[in-house]
Amino acid sequence: MRGLRLSAPVGLETLRLCEMADPGQPGAGELRIRIFASSLNFHDLGVVSGRIPNEDGRIPLSDGAGVVEAVGAGVSDFAVGDHVVSCFFPDWQTGGPVTDNFSRTPGDGIDGYARETVVVPTTWVTPAPQGYSHAEAASLTTAGLTAWRALVVDGGLKAGDTVLALGTGGVSIFALQLAKAMGAEVIITSSSDEKLERAKALGADHVINYAKSPEWGAMVLELTGGRGVDHVIEVGGPATLAQSITACRIGGHIALIGVLTGISGEVPTVNLMRKQQRLQGLIVGSRQEQLDFVRALDRLDMRPVIDKTYRLEDTAEAFKYEAAGSHFGKICIEI
Repeated sequence: MRGLRLSAPVGLETLRLCEMADPGQPGAGELRIRIFASSLNFHDLGVVSGRIPNEDGRIPLSDGAGVVEAVGAGVSDFAVGDHVVSCFFPDWQTGGPVTDNFSRTPGDGIDGYARETVVVPTTWVTPAPQGYSHAEAASLTTAGLTAWRALVVDGGLKAGDTVLALGTGGVSIFALQLAKAMGAEVIITSSSDEKLERAKALGADHVINYAKSPEWGAMVLELTGGRGVDHVIEVGGPATLAQSITACRIGGHIALIGVLTGISGEVPTVNLMRKQQRLQGLIVGSRQEQLDFVRALDRLDMRPVIDKTYRLEDTAEAFKYEAAGSHFGKICIEI
């Protein structure tokens, strides 16, 4: 079968397409899955660019969606022909967080889904939403589940809440769609007026060009009558956190998801304390949370936004496109 491997020294120029040994038939409690799609995440970009140290020969990509080709002994919850999607933390089945690293994350600590076929335990995947394409399903593993956990699991989102989403990448666009589907009001930011128009077409109630309005936290307060938003999808990190604290209401919830502006920086702790806000760090979610998410998607009127789709052999070009920040929603890979 075909797949991608990283070569030392790791970088996009050493990402190579190669022939790999077929994984064979599944053992007890396992599935053989033909992978048809993956999607790109900022974490994947860190791995393939060498910013996140990794080993020679690693198979990248944390997201994978495909069809069950064979089931092992004792498997009763999946059947041949089922459409499935991978889990970001395959060992985190349920309950609270169990890890603070990526040592068992596909595409980082272990081999990922940039290959045609895998054999994995049944607990490493969940069903895909009904009617989703493989590319749409692949976008759920990381970006979709992160937005679901931030808003629903950690945030307790309810109809009538107000959500601020920063930027128009995969997590933020999922957050926009989920919040609107569940009856919330959404404010979204971008440095591109064109992307803001696309966000409005998806249902965003208010848009802010942060390049034109650097003090966008004050603008959010104005849009909410001085109250502030209930939830902030904070993907920027240190350079945006101060404005997010300004934009969030007293007692509100800030989901700290991304580090697009760096891995450390000054935090206005007095303002965070004064406004009695909850700053919640999170990385994706558990398999049970993904099962709940998929069950919700089977009932919600929404589909993931796919910006561009690339062939497996063009994955390096797809990562260059992601690094340029030109995308709106998800970038997917056909396998």
